[in-house]
Amino acid sequence: MLSQLLSGNFSLSSIIAEIIAVLVIIFLILPFHEWAHAQTAYLLGDKGIKQRGRLSLNPLTHIDPFGALFMLLFGFGWAKPVPVDARYFKNPKGGMAITALMGPVANLVAGFAGLLIFQIIWAISPSFLASNSVGSWVLTFLTFYSTVNVQLAVFNLLPIPPLDGSKLLFAFLPDKAVAFLYRYQMVFFAVIFVLLWMGPLSRLLSFLSTWVLYGMYNLSALPFQLFGVTTVPFNMLF
Repeated sequence: MLSQLLSGNFSLSSIIAEIIAVLVIIFLILPFHEWAHAQTAYLLGDKGIKQRGRLSLNPLTHIDPFGALFMLLFGFGWAKPVPVDARYFKNPKGGMAITALMGPVANLVAGFAGLLIFQIIWAISPSFLASNSVGSWVLTFLTFYSTVNVQLAVFNLLPIPPLDGSKLLFAFLPDKAVAFLYRYQMVFFAVIFVLLWMGPLSRLLSFLSTWVLYGMYNLSALPFQLFGVTTVPFNMLF
């Protein structure tokens, strides 16, 4: 979004649609992501998560100001991490892996919902999304909303501390290796930002996200295709 503003390659309606999509993600989806972590940890045995105040969908409980600002400027960001006490899990490493996985899954569910809305609108009125300014705005909003959700899921699944994907990796590593990676997780986080800024990681995320979006698009189109309903073309969305 920031790059569009700096380059001048934007329209007012598209910027407004993307800003609203980002605000929806900040106030609804990022809290949903963190709630998914908290709810999973609670079900796996960490009952203290409720006393720590994170078993809630209230945005104010989860929003991180800097993460929200990054979300607005760069299209990716974060919320306050949910503190999980793995000592209450029957299998601490396995429990942490499952808990970590549920956050990205929440983003994928949210992104899939956006694609499904696309398909429903297209099934009802194919011309709506392309024939008027309101339809164009809806197209921009849902495209950006779904794309960012998938990008957040893919980004968080990278097996690099402190991202959610690292917890999946830790389930297969010895305790000494896990302790080492935890010790230097902020260094890894700084490296992530450098690689994003320089471009290599951004290109990798874009490549992976496109394939995930394509798979989710096919899944969202499947129920309609089974009944012979024409679905929205993938290249119209992305």
